[in-house]
Amino acid sequence: MDGLLLFAHGARDPAWARPFEAIAARIAAARPDLPLALAYLELMQPDISSAADSLLARGCRRIHIVPMFLGASGHVRRDVPPLVAALREKHGGEWLLHPAIGEQEAVSAAMAAASLALITPSTP
Repeated sequence: MDGLLLFAHGARDPAWARPFEAIAARIAAARPDLPLALAYLELMQPDISSAADSLLARGCRRIHIVPMFLGASGHVRRDVPPLVAALREKHGGEWLLHPAIGEQEAVSAAMAAASLALITPSTP
């Protein structure tokens, strides 16, 4: 069974997590059958290991990890791959690390469209 792990940075302010929680809620509403977890790199819980454990406990054997970062930052390039490698080593199974969400074409297009929607056409 496939599972989806959304992996965000984390922050001291709990309000920072609201957009990611909203994304997770939208996914859960669209696919209630899909095991889903939201995890954080630092400063918030659950961490990636705890979130992975929850997905494994639900029977997931292939887990898609989506870094919820706008770009392939140092965290995405340096910190995330070793965390995923540790999950592979500890649990076996398939751990599919996807590109940062902000680098995916659909997200880029949605951000451009949302930005343009803020600008009303001027009349001559």
